[in-house]
Amino acid sequence: MFSMKKLLFVLLAGMLALPALARPLLVAAASDLGYCIDELVAAYRKTAPDVEPKVSLGASGNFFAQISNGAPFEVFLSADMDYPRQLSKAGAADAGTLFPYAIGRLALWSLDPQVDPARGLAALVADGGVKRFAIANPVTAPYGRAAKAALERDGLWSKVQAKLVIGENIAQTAQFVQTGNAQAGIVSYATLYGSKLKGIGRHALLPMNGLPPIEQGAIVTRAGAANPHAAGFIRFLGSPEARAILVRHGFSLPDAAE
Repeated sequence: MFSMKKLLFVLLAGMLALPALARPLLVAAASDLGYCIDELVAAYRKTAPDVEPKVSLGASGNFFAQISNGAPFEVFLSADMDYPRQLSKAGAADAGTLFPYAIGRLALWSLDPQVDPARGLAALVADGGVKRFAIANPVTAPYGRAAKAALERDGLWSKVQAKLVIGENIAQTAQFVQTGNAQAGIVSYATLYGSKLKGIGRHALLPMNGLPPIEQGAIVTRAGAANPHAAGFIRFLGSPEARAILVRHGFSLPDAAE
């Protein structure tokens, strides 16, 4: 017959044997991270097994609007530095946690054998062959903004506007090209370099001369202030392991992270 003391001992031992409940971490991530974010999360969890990151992918501008309006994301991985800075100025994120974690690169990509990305953006107007051309939304997606700037730099923006197919984010932009809804597109190099799209079609990196670098920033939001894993995950992005993952997936590193 069990004594009360033995019963309490058994109950306590059982409770100690139960796995600790992992604390969720809500992460809003730019869609160009789609092919490396799982690897980044898995690597972070090795250092912090008591966390369960839940990642949403999308356009940085859309996440900016959602976080500004109280969405409970705790970490924001933007495709630029401007959106995180705006959040911090508005009191919706902690400026002290803002961290440049990667530099993105633009690539011209096509599956159409008649389009040669090696010719650069001039291929879009050569011989009138390109009828539909995809970029991400310049209003909400930093890569779309950079694509527009590159076209303006080369004097092509007015010539291609009638041909444009606008993706909500860089992932949808790549999908337009992959499915044939666009003959070519300006996408992030990371989308092609470290994903299932690697080796499909032809691509060429676009020169960034005259354009600001696509510096991508991470920040802890107001909602993440009470979760130590929010700041922990951002610190992890500066680690050698995280940097190696980013480089392996086609990103460059900002000076501050090297």
